[in-house]
Amino acid sequence: MAGEHPMTLSDAPQGVPERPPGAAFRGPETASRSLQERLAGHFFRLCAALAALAAAAVAVTLASETALFFAQVSPVRFFTELAWTPVAEEPRFGVLPLLAATAQITAGAAVVAFPLGLLTAIYLEYYSDPRADGILSAALVVLAAIPTVVYGYVALDFVTPALRNIWPSIEAYNGISACLVVGIMILPTVALLSRSALKAVPPSLVDAGLALGASPGRILVRGILPAASRGIAAALALAVARAAGETMIVTLAAGNQARLTWSPLEGLRTLTAYIAQASMGDAPAGTLEYRALFAVATVLFAFTFAVHALGGWLAGGRARQGSVRQ
Repeated sequence: MAGEHPMTLSDAPQGVPERPPGAAFRGPETASRSLQERLAGHFFRLCAALAALAAAAVAVTLASETALFFAQVSPVRFFTELAWTPVAEEPRFGVLPLLAATAQITAGAAVVAFPLGLLTAIYLEYYSDPRADGILSAALVVLAAIPTVVYGYVALDFVTPALRNIWPSIEAYNGISACLVVGIMILPTVALLSRSALKAVPPSLVDAGLALGASPGRILVRGILPAASRGIAAALALAVARAAGETMIVTLAAGNQARLTWSPLEGLRTLTAYIAQASMGDAPAGTLEYRALFAVATVLFAFTFAVHALGGWLAGGRARQGSVRQ
């Protein structure tokens, strides 16, 4: 109409500027903020500081005791010797048997949990009806809530006797029983986190595939799973970290024999099993055997920290990619 100015880009509504996380809780930076809000802010800072202090205390304790251990035992011997006999007349501190056992149990548990957990997540998200969804989701929560010592006794009293009916030569304490039960233990972690990753896939991806005439199976394999791959990988990484740190199941099911073997039918001793056994007080404080406990704990800490960091990086990778594209 006459007398009206055409709209320019400067007249168009501008986007709302992004605020840093937590800005909505801080409110306006004025003197009118209530005393309760300030006290709450100080309390939250104190909680964060205590968490950081606890983590620092653990790291310093492990580092100091491990340094004293390596002052007496060569790190080369520690990581290359094939025997772990810390209480023998001539002690040997080769951590490789413990590392190999931990790797075997962790890999076996991942082989059990990853396909079952991923397929369960796919079924719950895309194929189940509400009734089946409710029942299976509740079952996963129950599995996640079972204490690990209960899993350990299930492995010892049920899984191992069942396996001995198949392989009579299997030992009473063996790796395969621990792999199966640890895999069942971490299955809820894989299933629930993988389902969260599938939920994050935009529905428009499915709509586009259907519009192009693709079958649901092809959309799932070629579209949904690649789009959710980072989240699924993060779920597997976090489950692997939990499997590597498991103590009670491997102690009860796999035994406490420190030997370098890859046979799942024989007994094993993992890093966590040795820590549990050595923490009973058999090694006097300040001795080399006592400090070996902290060296093993440091190896386990480094491994689980690396796996957790990998999982966090994978989980945050897609968010970083999205921010870069924007």
